[in-house]
Amino acid sequence: MKLPMMTSAYLPIFQLTRGDIVESIHFGAIAVVDAFGNLVAWYGDPQVVTYLRSSSKPFQALPLVERGGKQHYQLTTQEIALICASHSGTDQHVQVLRSIQAKTGVNESDLLCGTHAPYHKASADALAMRGEKPTPNRHNCSGKHTGMIAYARMLGIDQTSTLEYIDPAHPVQQDILRAFAEMCDMPPTQVHVGIDGCSAPNFAVPLFNAALGFARLCDPSGLPEARAMACREIASAMMSHPDMVGGPDNFDTMLMSVTPGRLICKGGAEGYQAFGLMPGALGAGSPALGIAFKVSDGDLKGHNRPVEDPRGRVRPAVTIEILRQLGAITADELARLADYGPTFIVENWRKLVVGQASPCFTLQRA
Repeated sequence: MKLPMMTSAYLPIFQLTRGDIVESIHFGAIAVVDAFGNLVAWYGDPQVVTYLRSSSKPFQALPLVERGGKQHYQLTTQEIALICASHSGTDQHVQVLRSIQAKTGVNESDLLCGTHAPYHKASADALAMRGEKPTPNRHNCSGKHTGMIAYARMLGIDQTSTLEYIDPAHPVQQDILRAFAEMCDMPPTQVHVGIDGCSAPNFAVPLFNAALGFARLCDPSGLPEARAMACREIASAMMSHPDMVGGPDNFDTMLMSVTPGRLICKGGAEGYQAFGLMPGALGAGSPALGIAFKVSDGDLKGHNRPVEDPRGRVRPAVTIEILRQLGAITADELARLADYGPTFIVENWRKLVVGQASPCFTLQRA
């Protein structure tokens, strides 16, 4: 279909006021696409090219699931969800991850994701109190990396390739790239490949194509049967175990918990967010929709929220506002998600209300 021409890729998407003036503005772009490749709604330039970062994780799990990895290793739905996750590094996450590693023969020392403290502050504090240092299993991408190594071992690639499993030329990464490109309806050669924070390859494509990929995850009926079954497995795992996809206070986890069975949600770094609405989420007979958007400044934390507060982001507020404008969220669900937006009061250090932070966009419709 013919896409709209834009004079500016990013437009004002979220603003902070102080008194009676706008003090700060975040810019962004949004694409809403159905599983047939129709642009349903947009804001800014839906063709802007940017990296998905961790929003790509459901696609990176596709080859393992599509080739029968769940059955081969007797993985549970909960374990599949963790392979798609940016988990918070809680003890529960590590317990599930160790179960995957025991079934697949992957050792924690095999992981090349690096190490960081758990995102979950209470878990990080508990480690410090015990005098323990974080290990790779606490890394938010450790489930993804374990899945990549498990896939290589299932196919015997780990015995034949001299490349590290995270090398873009490794057969595992080539399979992942092909699956991602197919889901987004692009030739693999047109997908920009960079290196993510966890050292694995990551992909940059137009927001339109990423949104199409998420729509197809939610409604894979037009895909080959093995791919369709893998998409259904992944979407079901994420919706059934949202606590594995993120963790306590994580927005992806909270949104999927509040809207059970209606959507999948996976955020990424540097202001990226993607989510998909299941068929029927907007009412009987409504099509699946994929939504991808980018906050151009990387969505730094702020709005007078503590640095460790996972709610201190523009993306949750914009996500909720998109759902509100699409008619995909109820008043009760909005109330339960009120801590995440779409509108916040801005307080000073004395807790006096000095302004407001809120989305400032209206979706354009096809």
